Amino acid sequence: METDRFTGMVRHARRAGHLVIQSRMGFGELDRMRAGLRAVRDAGPFTAGTVTLDSYTRCHDFTAARRALRENPESLNGFPLIAHGVPAVRALLEETSSPAFPVQVRHGTPRPLRVLDAMVRAGVDATEGGPVSYCLPYSRVPLGQAVREWSAGCDLLARQPVPMHVETFGGCMLGQLCPPSLLVALGVLEAMFFQEHGLMGVSLSYAQQVHPGQDREALAALRRLADERLAGTGHHIVLYTFMGVFPRTADGSRRLLAESVPLAVQGGADRLIVKTPAEAHRIPTIEENAAAIAFARSVADATDANGGPEPTSTGLYEEARALVDATLELGGSIGRCLVAAFARGLLDVPFCLHPDNANRARTTIDARSMLRWSDAGGMPVTAVRDSGPLTARRLTELLTFNRRRFDSPEREPLGSPA
Repeated sequence: METDRFTGMVRHARRAGHLVIQSRMGFGELDRMRAGLRAVRDAGPFTAGTVTLDSYTRCHDFTAARRALRENPESLNGFPLIAHGVPAVRALLEETSSPAFPVQVRHGTPRPLRVLDAMVRAGVDATEGGPVSYCLPYSRVPLGQAVREWSAGCDLLARQPVPMHVETFGGCMLGQLCPPSLLVALGVLEAMFFQEHGLMGVSLSYAQQVHPGQDREALAALRRLADERLAGTGHHIVLYTFMGVFPRTADGSRRLLAESVPLAVQGGADRLIVKTPAEAHRIPTIEENAAAIAFARSVADATDANGGPEPTSTGLYEEARALVDATLELGGSIGRCLVAAFARGLLDVPFCLHPDNANRARTTIDARSMLRWSDAGGMPVTAVRDSGPLTARRLTELLTFNRRRFDSPEREPLGSPA
């Protein structure tokens, strides 16, 4: 099997004993995007580049993206790939990417076909998303429509002469308060969906939650299930620094990042997506993205891969496997199974308001600071029922758990990531 460029770089880093580190960067103007990619590339070895698209492009409002690019490019919250046009984007990638520095485009749309078509014509060979993870959190597009268009999009990617890489975003659903067993199951199911459509270079994501030991158990479960279900693919595991309500202070943000790096190293992830101390306030600058990568690299280099907190033992693998099996037992293609599983409540993302999500399941953070089910809805998982009623105040406490934990003045300040 011919290896895609992204997988090849990750394998090279793994053999050298290094973690691949990547930011989530996107700017409206070509010159700033080019400068940002170069700054990240120069921040240290074994880094990967990101081009994150803007919200107009994600929502298929290409006219608004072109107008913003023409009149006020700084108002864009990402890179308007279609507005810039294929020749300009191809030139950007030719100038910045290489086998040692692959660049991944993150687009965020549940209807990806037009965006994917522009991407492949521009020479993009790595992207991200999935029919569930780019639909339920971000849109009201019917899940069946998203599955159909993602099917067509994956078929397009699989036909390309250059091997393509796709990362499932299933392990990052809503950013927080989604128990790890569901994150693991969704990541595996989306990766199986990619494989079913002929994509052999895949990666599976998992977002850091609230308990390091539980996160280590989740990473082990994700790796085990991926190895069992994705034979024949070149797959690897990606950890995201916490995606939920972020610490307000610079020290708190650095402490959170400093915890996510050892989690990646000791939990066996191959790639880490970092955030910056500016995360709670605004879009980070080029310099802040590069500094965050350099800081993460320094922490990774100082981390003992055999140390860290012990993984918990809560049956997380068995629960994730039960969710995967219950979905696949519905029969048919993976896409058809996903639509049916959500329709029946066998898969149910807590606090997700999409019309095709049952929204019966609920979660809590228990006395051990672990994220657990408080109501299983119709899913084959075990709930703990000692958490009391979910009031607005309690929900706010859950959402801000990591913000309060890392912003605590009782913690010692850390040095600058610069």
